[in-house]
Amino acid sequence: MYGKFDAMQLFVRVVERGSFTAAAADLNLPRSTATDVIQRLERDLACRLLERTTRHVTPTPDGEAYYRRCVSILAEVEEAEGALRGHEPAGQLRVDVPGRLTRTFLLPHLPDFMARYPKIDLQLGQGERLVDLVREGVDCVLRAGVPDDSGMIMRKLTEIAEITCASPNYLATHGTPTNLEDLEGHLMVGFLSSRTSAVMPLDFRTSAGVREIMLPSRIVANDAETVHQLGCLGFGLIQAPRYRLAEDLESGALVQILPEFPPTSLPLAAFYPQNRQLSPRVRVFVEWVAGIFAAVEI
Repeated sequence: MYGKFDAMQLFVRVVERGSFTAAAADLNLPRSTATDVIQRLERDLACRLLERTTRHVTPTPDGEAYYRRCVSILAEVEEAEGALRGHEPAGQLRVDVPGRLTRTFLLPHLPDFMARYPKIDLQLGQGERLVDLVREGVDCVLRAGVPDDSGMIMRKLTEIAEITCASPNYLATHGTPTNLEDLEGHLMVGFLSSRTSAVMPLDFRTSAGVREIMLPSRIVANDAETVHQLGCLGFGLIQAPRYRLAEDLESGALVQILPEFPPTSLPLAAFYPQNRQLSPRVRVFVEWVAGIFAAVEI
């Protein structure tokens, strides 16, 4: 028998995922069971909670009001149970972190986190794009930059230093610039912003402030790793976090240029939805990540 509390959990997941199939998979239920439970919940409440189409599921006005109450109730129950368990966080934690950032900074410390919190099961997504946390069922993301999204709370972790680089072959062909005026006639690998879908200019800090320079691009890409590799292949100047380029700088595959005019550093932050109380498992993950970045210089 699926109780009222379980039905509320399922309803919240259906609303957030916009799908019976996705919600059922998240909770390890057959889709038919998820459908039956929500239908029974609607009968018990004597109102329609969800509008169903072939592509999407959205809450009705009554469903939206019920969703907000369910989120609040479930958060209070989780907090109360956490207190009785001695504040030991438990459950599945879904996070999304850029792959290179994960491999460089988080994975070396992950055994300690998992040993410290044995009741947490971690689902680790590897992404650069901004995700819809609620719709995609993600609890927390780490991102560089500040997304224009009022639906998220931000916890700043550190600043990421960026540098300007090019391959030795590119510099042999186009020359090595020593000041910003020397950039005339140079190329850059265009990086498409996930926010604007436009190519982002190079930016340089000077004594007069930040100067943005847009150079021609023969190739543009929307993936940071691809832009990195295109830079190594000699297609133009690139700007990226120093930690991402460290191995290629050491091997000589890339050469730093214009160190006197560094790009603007990027804030690295953890983001989580503001429409719900911060769960104990998200709280301990964010604190753990904050401790890692407090101890390193990027």
